[in-house]
Amino acid sequence: MVRIYQFPSCPYCAMVARAVQSLGLRESVDYEMIDARRGTPGREEVVRLGGMSQVPFLVDGDVSMYESRDIIAYLHRKYATHV
Repeated sequence: MVRIYQFPSCPYCAMVARAVQSLGLRESVDYEMIDARRGTPGREEVVRLGGMSQVPFLVDGDVSMYESRDIIAYLHRKYATHV
C-alpha cells in the first residue's frame, strides 16, 4: 500500500490528494494518508525514511520520494492503467 505523508494546510499535499482522487484510488485499500505536521510521529518517520523534513512524501515499497509533481507522475504511471 502506498503511504503518503502530508498535512491538510500544505498546498503541495493538496495537489497530491487531488491526483489520488482523480485516479479513483481508495483510502485504506490503495493508499494511506499519514499526518506529518511538525511534531507528529508522521513527521519523524518522514525524516527517518527520507532524510529531510519535507512533505508531501511518498513511500511505496522500496520507492520513496518528495516533490509533489514527482509523486503525481509516479501515481499516474502506477495506477492510470489499472483503475
